[in-house]
Amino acid sequence: MIANILSRGWWMILLRAVIAILFGILIFAQPAISLVSLVWAFGVLVLADGVANVVMAVQGKNENDHWWVFLLGGLAGVLVGILALSNPAVTAVVLLFYIAIWAMITGFLQIGAAIRLRKEIQGEFWLFLGGVASVVFGMLLVARPGEGAMAVLWLIGAYALVFGFTLLLLALRVRGFSKRVRGAVTA
Repeated sequence: MIANILSRGWWMILLRAVIAILFGILIFAQPAISLVSLVWAFGVLVLADGVANVVMAVQGKNENDHWWVFLLGGLAGVLVGILALSNPAVTAVVLLFYIAIWAMITGFLQIGAAIRLRKEIQGEFWLFLGGVASVVFGMLLVARPGEGAMAVLWLIGAYALVFGFTLLLLALRVRGFSKRVRGAVTA
């Protein structure tokens, strides 16, 4: 069950949430942040998110036929994170496309996972909402690439905060699900 994978890895979801929230706060706290700093911060965020998804996929591959969804999302995050970190002098337009592609891929995968989870746990709405936010964010970046990363910095920060808080709520919900399951097994 996907719910088992998520409940066992709730702390990884929480870690992803904290990193995304800190990234969003950093952007709002430092509005004059340089593009290179933004690339580095984004690269670290996406790489950490990707590694967490890969670990969850590998841990859950024996329990669920759909473990590859987490793996695919994780590999996309790792790839985009490495691309961003390997060339911090990348132009704003290319950075926006990195971010847009990553956001749309992970968003569609989250929406798919939420649809599969709707019969397993309550609270899958938060995963779905985070997926929709990711897809909309990615589409907005593709629609306005000429504005550059600095012009949409507030949007990137807002997205990171929304994404982080939806993951935080999901982690808390999944952790509660895990406790209920353990309580039912021991009863």
